Amino acid sequence: MMQLGVCYYPEHWPQNQWESDARRMAEMGITHVRIAEFAWSRMEPRQGEYDWSWLDRAIEVLTNAGLKIVLGTPTAAPPYWLCKAMPQIMAVRADGKPWRFGSRRHYDLFSADYRRECARITTAMVERYGQHPAVVAWQTDNELACHDTVPSYSDEARAGFQRWLAARYGDINKLNTAWGNVFWSMEYPAFEAIDFPVQTPTDANPSHLLDFRRFLSDEVIAFHQLQADILRKHAPGRDVLHNFMGLFGAFDHYQFAKNGIDVAAWDSYPLARTETQALPEEEKARWARTGHPDISAFSHDLYRGVGRGRFWIMEQQAGPVNWAPHNPVPAPGMVRLWAWEGFAHGAELVSWFRWRQAPFAQEQLHSGLNLPSDGFSPRGEEGLAVGKELRQFPAAANNTKAQVAMVFDYESLWLCDIQRHGASFDYQLHLLAWYSALRQLGLDIDILPRDADFSGYAMIVAPTLTVADLPLVEKVSKSDALWLFGPRTGSRTADFHIPATLPPGPLQAVMPIQVLEVESLRPTLRPQTTIAGQSGAVERWRENVRPIGDVEVLARFEDNWPALLRKGNVQYATGWFEPALLKHWLAECALEVGLEITHLGAGQRLSRRGDVTFAFNYDTETWQAPVPMDAELLIGTAELGQGQLCAWRE
Repeated sequence: MMQLGVCYYPEHWPQNQWESDARRMAEMGITHVRIAEFAWSRMEPRQGEYDWSWLDRAIEVLTNAGLKIVLGTPTAAPPYWLCKAMPQIMAVRADGKPWRFGSRRHYDLFSADYRRECARITTAMVERYGQHPAVVAWQTDNELACHDTVPSYSDEARAGFQRWLAARYGDINKLNTAWGNVFWSMEYPAFEAIDFPVQTPTDANPSHLLDFRRFLSDEVIAFHQLQADILRKHAPGRDVLHNFMGLFGAFDHYQFAKNGIDVAAWDSYPLARTETQALPEEEKARWARTGHPDISAFSHDLYRGVGRGRFWIMEQQAGPVNWAPHNPVPAPGMVRLWAWEGFAHGAELVSWFRWRQAPFAQEQLHSGLNLPSDGFSPRGEEGLAVGKELRQFPAAANNTKAQVAMVFDYESLWLCDIQRHGASFDYQLHLLAWYSALRQLGLDIDILPRDADFSGYAMIVAPTLTVADLPLVEKVSKSDALWLFGPRTGSRTADFHIPATLPPGPLQAVMPIQVLEVESLRPTLRPQTTIAGQSGAVERWRENVRPIGDVEVLARFEDNWPALLRKGNVQYATGWFEPALLKHWLAECALEVGLEITHLGAGQRLSRRGDVTFAFNYDTETWQAPVPMDAELLIGTAELGQGQLCAWRE
């Protein structure tokens, strides 16, 4: 199933325009429309006084055009009357001042009063529209944690954190031991004495910070679950989803998804995400109009795993946006390419943001498929082309298991964020480097949590897995696959301590080494090594490792410290390999386990969905895609310029 959608705000436009909008959506091949996620003030102009007439009419117009509807609960933007009546629902900043009304996401998700109000408006909505035949899915809130709005430093949040800690540890002495509070006389007499880990003169206790991150994640999940339970009760059989964001780790999406969603949706903005990541400036410049070739693909594969095979793109960039440091116009063809790339990675739905550019308020410079004056925008014309192509495209199977699995772990992300030890060590950027190297070998990747079933994969990579727990080590010990681990793996316990046996901790059962020292590398420090005939350097991070017993040292640095070690089906890289060296090593490993690789350029990518192969060209140079002679071309030709794609079935 491959369908198109769009985000629409009927409350922004005159009602006499709605029928034309709906008709034009259907004509361009759109099947799903998301509405209402910011419209609380129109649904309930005054407390307890509902006005559903406009929403009834909007749903009727869209339904009459044959469109299916995704309804969003409006809890990301509580209205003025509610904030005025209940000032306690406003989130509190770290400096003790509350957020003010006049934007979005100003609420305190720890507020019991606000949660009751969210339950009330969600119940009112779903009781009215939950059985409507055209309302096929519900989105909770919008981009939870966006603008760094999960932490609130309110009294309710503090009390909630203290209760969470009491439930986790039971005894304050256990917490003091787990946190190492004997250091700097940080021991607490009671859970009620513990405050937020902010506004300390130097670093807060990393264990304190980690538990605070865990607490915040649990509360985000509970906030969503409250709405999801109401929706499931009153709208059985409809999909429940939330729109996550790209390269965003404020909460554990895997845990969020376990009982809370049917579909993992996410918002894809390739240009803006390229600008906002800690990529080298030359990379940002190279991909300024296309987006980095793996920025969105990485999240496609991540959220396919989060959704247990089901994912939607709820917001797909349709032109220049307004929220990155720089917001260029996409190169010709890229809006079309991004849509097809989403389908190639298994998306059931690609939904553009938005139908029409808003002529007022904060997002005036955020483009849509249509101009504010109406009529398709220059990039909206590409959306029209996708609709036409999709009508001609044969049915494609859902993604089958990829050749390679990658382990993504939210707690590892938090641990590395809390204690980077070097300005340039970024957990997600490290995983993206490995992901890019694998994709440049023409391989497809499933991104999975540490507790996933890894059977059936020939190769499993964990670029950084900070806590290597016993269940994972047991999986490795029983596996026939080749496991590749990178630096900082097993470097901490779940309490944020260095393991008693030294890193990599429990992983020593299958990789008997000890990490004796670590160093974060400034750009001028680039230790050299040679792996399987390929010379290169490590950057950003290196570990000085002592092998134990019969561990094989596959490569050493100039100063004789090991660069790459192996025992049986496990290899361990002791540094952040530069791109060419990393790609060479991963290619050697892929060939060893019998994977077929295709060496691709920096801007060339292949993706497989069922029996269909897609080729995408991000680069300025023309590329002859590797289309077999006997293949049936489904889209395009084998010769691809920038922003072009093709698809074939053998």
